[in-house]
This record gives sequence, C-alpha cells and structure tokens, in this order.
Amino acid sequence: MTGVIGWIGLGNMGSRMAANLAGSGVELVVADRHSTARAPEGSRIAADNAAVGQAAQVVFLCVPAGPDTLEVAADLLGAPERRVQTVVDTSTIGIRHAREAAQLLAGHGIAYVDAPVSGGIAGAQAATLAVMASCPAATMDEVRPLLETIGSNVFHVGPEPGQGQTIKLLNNFLSATAMAATSEAMTFATANGLDLQATLDVVNVSSGRNTATMDKFPNRIVPGGYDGGFASAMMAKDVRLYLENVRGSGTADRIGAVVADIYARLDRDEPGSDSTRIYAHTRAGRTGPDNG
Repeated sequence: MTGVIGWIGLGNMGSRMAANLAGSGVELVVADRHSTARAPEGSRIAADNAAVGQAAQVVFLCVPAGPDTLEVAADLLGAPERRVQTVVDTSTIGIRHAREAAQLLAGHGIAYVDAPVSGGIAGAQAATLAVMASCPAATMDEVRPLLETIGSNVFHVGPEPGQGQTIKLLNNFLSATAMAATSEAMTFATANGLDLQATLDVVNVSSGRNTATMDKFPNRIVPGGYDGGFASAMMAKDVRLYLENVRGSGTADRIGAVVADIYARLDRDEPGSDSTRIYAHTRAGRTGPDNG
C-alpha cells in the first residue's frame, strides 16, 4: 500500500511507532490534540484529525481509550474531501469500543483494523512489538507491510473487530497477574531472610519462572529503578478493562477481580508511578484485603 499515511496520537508509544513507520520511507502526516512535539522528523504536522483524514488513505491511531477512538473516527468522517479508506487502531480500547468504531466507519465505506500492540516503550522504540490484528484477510494483506515496520511479530488473529482486543486484554492481565504474584512471592522470600536476586536465580531455572521473574524484577526492580515504562494508571485501566470484558463474555473472573483491585490500589496510593512499583507497594503491606 502506497501513498500518504496518517498517524494520530504521539504519546510514549505512538511517537515511537510513528517514527519507525516514517523511517521506512513512507510519507507521514501526523496529529495529536495535546502536543506534536514528538512528531517524527520529516513528517508533516496536520492542523487537526480531520486534516489527517483529508490527506491520508491509511490512518493509524494510538490513543488512550475507547471514547478517544470514537472521537477520532468522527473527526475523520467529518473531513472535507475525505481520502481515508482504512483506519488501523493500535490502541487498547476493549471489545465494545472496537466494534462500535468498526461499525461507525463501515457505514461510510472505511475499513477498521483492530490492531493493539504489546512490548512496551522498549518494543516500540526497537520496532519489535507484537501486533494482534483482527480484520478481514484481504484488509490484513494490505496493511501487513505497514504493521511490519512497527512490530517484528505481526499476527492476524481473526476477521472480527474486538478479537485483537481480546488477545491484548488477556495478555496484559497475564502480565499484571505475574507481576502481582511475583511481588507477593518475593516479599515472602525476603521476609524469611533470602536474597532477592538469589531467589530469582533459582526461580528462573524452575517451574515458577515468568515474565516478571525473568525481566521486570532483575532489570527494573533489583537495580531499584522501577522504570518498566508502563504506568500504574495504564495497568490499572487495562486490567479493569479486561475484567469488564470478561464479565461481558460471561466467563470466570475471580482472579481478574483480585488483580484489578490490586492495581487500582497501587494507582490510588502512588499516582503517577510505574507499574513495577507493585513490588514496593506489596512489601509495604498495602495490597491486603484489610487496606481499603
């Protein structure tokens, strides 16, 4: 797919993904309602979202939540002499909002690709993200080359909007659960006089190893940086969104409810913190059932 490509949303993730897309040689036009200070070098800055829809055939989104996606979709539809034909949404917005966006755009002949990503800021920087795209196969064939500029693991997970969101939400829930459970386990270890790194060394060659023991703890917590690059507020939002969507699907939610509560407390008690602070929060005894 050639021609001008649009990008809306230049936050921590969006700015890095947009830079990789621009680096592939495409002509890029960008917008962000808050700030375009991190627009990729060589990109054209649009006056607003509608101007992106007027200039680009394919428009990528990276926005905080579902209502933002719907607002941007409305802006694109309002563009005079609209050129946009495909919207690729890399945001984590939940099943319902993905379906609403797809339906809204389809009513005007615009394809919607539900394509959330995983891998954090480091993955966005290095273009090694996992991309979980759901859309018709023909649309996927068209956008895959563009998706491969932002992620090294691009998956077509299904034909329906919301299927990409499903995998992204369950992935973030599993990641959050691993961090919460590992924080409890490592607190138990140090309370009994064990060295944190030595404990991790044992677990990481044993059956309890997970992403938290293999990455977050040795690289972000043991050195004391607590700099995983994913905010507590975002983790709390994603796990809450997972729980809402699980309940909407009528499937089991016992563990999800507990994990959602743990991260909601972290976000409440340490606003603005990195999500790896869940370990310090746990050590302080602030995640127990009596700490409402």
